[in-house]
Amino acid sequence: MAENVMAAYWDLPAISRNLITALVLTSITCKLNIVSVYSVLYHPTYLWMFPPQIWRLVTCFFVELNPINLLMNSFFLYRYCTQLEMGNARFPRKVDLVFYILFVCSVILMIDYVTGLNSMLYLNGIILAMAYTVTQDQRGQKTQFLVLTIPAQTLPLCMIVVTALMAGPSAALVEIEGLFAAHLYDFLARIWPEFGNGPQLLRVPAWLERLVQTPRVLNRGFGTAIRPGNSASTGNSSGVDKGGPLPDSWRTRGRGQRLG
Repeated sequence: MAENVMAAYWDLPAISRNLITALVLTSITCKLNIVSVYSVLYHPTYLWMFPPQIWRLVTCFFVELNPINLLMNSFFLYRYCTQLEMGNARFPRKVDLVFYILFVCSVILMIDYVTGLNSMLYLNGIILAMAYTVTQDQRGQKTQFLVLTIPAQTLPLCMIVVTALMAGPSAALVEIEGLFAAHLYDFLARIWPEFGNGPQLLRVPAWLERLVQTPRVLNRGFGTAIRPGNSASTGNSSGVDKGGPLPDSWRTRGRGQRLG
């Protein structure tokens, strides 16, 4: 039984699996007072201490102390992150999704600092950002939210309204920060280059590409995809590439025989 559970765990998409693990472990350790929640929440003043407590830039996105909310947010985080990781053409490589997450989280923290909200915990923001990005490719479709069937593009707004009613306006403001961050990414990465004839302003840095390697064989929900290698094509033994539309294997065949 335990082996089956672990096998199912390791079969989950890598990024989604790591995010859910971070959320559950951080939340449980804080709930059991193994780690104080005050040591994982974020405020800019902690970055100016010596030594700077830079881990707060990460942990503030993975804390939920309410058990019911932890269960629901874990489900939503896994659901939307998996849709981005496995079936979204905007993120063909894992490094593209990692860069998206880093960008959105950074913008959320900057908005929170500029507006002076000091929300300290931002899990709702990253979940709503992912939901917004997912639904941008589902316009005209229907989706499920709780027990309702709604137009896909209205999902982020419904989430904000429900959060405002159940958790208060402060939690809803964090989701609005996530909405703005995700829209900014969409504008800079897709809308401005494609429809505004502008330059591509968001590019994955080289150091992040070296850090995050995308496997050549990708197991997707609808099948297995094989990514071609990055090695450059080689010419013939004379060092000259004949070019042309035909594959190299066709150009290296013999003379053949004429039929008839």
